[in-house]
Amino acid sequence: MSQTAWRILCLIGICLVISFKLAVQSLFQFLVLIKFSHTLFALPFALMGALLALRRFPLESTEQIYPLIAWVMLAMAGARTGAMGFNRLVDMRIDAANPRTANRPSVTGQVSTSVMVLSIIAAYGLLVFASYQLNPVAFQLSPVAIFLVSAYSYTKRFTSWCHLFLGLAIGASPIAAWIAVTGSLSLSPLVLGASVMLWIAGFDIIYALQDRDYDKSHGLNSIPVRFGVGGSLWIARGLHLTSGVLWFYLGYLEQLGLPYTIAAIGCSGLLLFEHRLVRKGNLEKIDMAFFNLNIWISLGLFVGLLVDWSLT
Repeated sequence: MSQTAWRILCLIGICLVISFKLAVQSLFQFLVLIKFSHTLFALPFALMGALLALRRFPLESTEQIYPLIAWVMLAMAGARTGAMGFNRLVDMRIDAANPRTANRPSVTGQVSTSVMVLSIIAAYGLLVFASYQLNPVAFQLSPVAIFLVSAYSYTKRFTSWCHLFLGLAIGASPIAAWIAVTGSLSLSPLVLGASVMLWIAGFDIIYALQDRDYDKSHGLNSIPVRFGVGGSLWIARGLHLTSGVLWFYLGYLEQLGLPYTIAAIGCSGLLLFEHRLVRKGNLEKIDMAFFNLNIWISLGLFVGLLVDWSLT
């Protein structure tokens, strides 16, 4: 091979290495942008929906459980990743004008629009493919799931109750997981889904307190804009109280045992502590209330149900 050919091959190789490095960096920045680690908020509840279905309708072989759970997790990850990417995409102008979000990678250019679009398509494609692997009903409903999780991004443009739409999008995950296992629907996943919807909406209202002044001045809608700090906190408390009641009602419906009951009591206590942290509109500890405690709540309920399920 001639010296010129070697130079061309070396140049191509260098370009490929650089392109791969840039692609990895872009993917990492995209995952940072959508806070991929916060999938822990919703994933345990999706798994709870699957566990409840398996508890009611056990599979013939335990070996079937692992691939089923894996496809449920992939579907959930795809839905959440696509939804968050879509939200960042349609909110770029809003984020750019808001001091709190002006440094997001989507605004600064660290994640390009093309990377976001391709990542969203890939994530939603994963959701559809995983649904196809589960059962025909889940596959047929996958476009509905995509619409549901994407539509939330526009709701703050026309309604103060946008937080409930976010809750609905995430609260659908345990319902979808139940359908993925059984191909049908029942009261229990609806109760669990409703509890997740109210739980998510409640802490999203608390989180939205940070943007109250900005949203108000830019014509965006939210509970804090409409009801103020005090009214928003009371609404969030009411939603979380109802959510906690539904956790115990789920235990009654499914005749769950002591491990789940202990978990529900503990998670209810964490909700009370969360509201204590942000009482009187104290926003200094909002990250602790929003991220740390809520991850422990979702994981705590899941572990309680998992232990209960393993003992039956």
